[in-house]
Amino acid sequence: MNVLVIGNGGREHAIVAALAKSPRVGKIYCMKGNAGIAELAECVDVDYMDNAAVCGWVEAHKDVEYVVVAPDDPLAAGLVDALEARGIRCFGPDKAAARIEASKSFAKALMKKYGIPTAAYEVFDDYERALAYVRGGKFPVVLKADGLALGKGVLICETIAEAEDGLRQIMLDKAFGAAGNRVVIEEFLTGKEFTPGEEVSVLAFTDGKTIVPMLPSCDHKRAFDGDKGLNTGGMGTFTPCPFYTEEIAREVMDKIMLPTVAAMNAEGCPFKGVLYFGLMRTKEGIKVVEYNSRFGDPETQVVLPMLKTDLLDVFEAVTDGRLADVRVEWEEGACVCVVLASGGYPQHYEKGKEIAIGDIGPDAFLYHAGTARKGGALVTNGGRVLNVCAKGKTVAEARQKAYAAADKIAFEGKQYRTDIGIKYNLKG
Repeated sequence: MNVLVIGNGGREHAIVAALAKSPRVGKIYCMKGNAGIAELAECVDVDYMDNAAVCGWVEAHKDVEYVVVAPDDPLAAGLVDALEARGIRCFGPDKAAARIEASKSFAKALMKKYGIPTAAYEVFDDYERALAYVRGGKFPVVLKADGLALGKGVLICETIAEAEDGLRQIMLDKAFGAAGNRVVIEEFLTGKEFTPGEEVSVLAFTDGKTIVPMLPSCDHKRAFDGDKGLNTGGMGTFTPCPFYTEEIAREVMDKIMLPTVAAMNAEGCPFKGVLYFGLMRTKEGIKVVEYNSRFGDPETQVVLPMLKTDLLDVFEAVTDGRLADVRVEWEEGACVCVVLASGGYPQHYEKGKEIAIGDIGPDAFLYHAGTARKGGALVTNGGRVLNVCAKGKTVAEARQKAYAAADKIAFEGKQYRTDIGIKYNLKG
């Protein structure tokens, strides 16, 4: 079967690499892809935010039998709806279901209506009313742009001054574009001992009936060591999560995952695809921080390398509503991903810096995120440039291998966190 993957980042490289292992997969196309993906797939220069252009390309290439829509923007824009209307089989939620990520106010209202544990919140589309609310509230407080903002539209404000500045950035300056037309203001969740809560990401396959969790992972959103600096799309991650016990997994399944799938069905927008649960362990138990309507990035880069089951088998089972018939199995051990970013990310950064990759050894592997070829040379082409990954028997072992490989890669302005994999007192 020939497959088209939509997207151009590290997540898509991980998906393409997993599909390439399948004996059932023939040729892989990727729209638009990157320099690393081009080693495994034929890259297609079509704007994947143009539904008509994508559908036209697929219809013109009759050898393509299946499409995987990976990023949030085309899902929110209804690309799956457009493909399915033309009888093209694909993986991903439709536009109505993708609202669970595309609109934080929709997601919060869903959780409130169906009793799914999450932080207390209010929604505002008027700047003055939002300003008055934060001035009379408790701190810290969390401000979230309602729409899609590449994982960056969340501000944690310690003081009134920070909250005022944050609201101005989101609602007036439009730092996140139209995503900030409406803002969600949330309570700041704390952990069991009134410290910042322990966070975990759990991606799950679902066909709208059955839900199959993937391995839990711990993302690192802030730009710098010690969770300092601005929120980013993610600076690294690791699996397994040290505190995500079988008991917690059962709690999440019973109180969050199954109720979420049931809630989406009840609202008339059944979810089929990958549902991402951003969770936090608090003094009141596990709560939902956010939903995503697709594979997380960079969580996918540590989860999919551990998948033993044929990924295409899982994708098709979701599309056909028979996920319960597929046994999804995982490798033992651990995986760590370290993101190498352009200097200045997540704010202003330059592209076109030549990348030199030395011998990273047999135990590490790379997923390209923001890379391109320029005159035969590999160059930077985005904020997050490369995902350096490694497996090991333990997180500590995988972490050592990943950082050893990261040291073999050079480009002007290279920045990365040095503390991926030691979160939550995990030594190594």
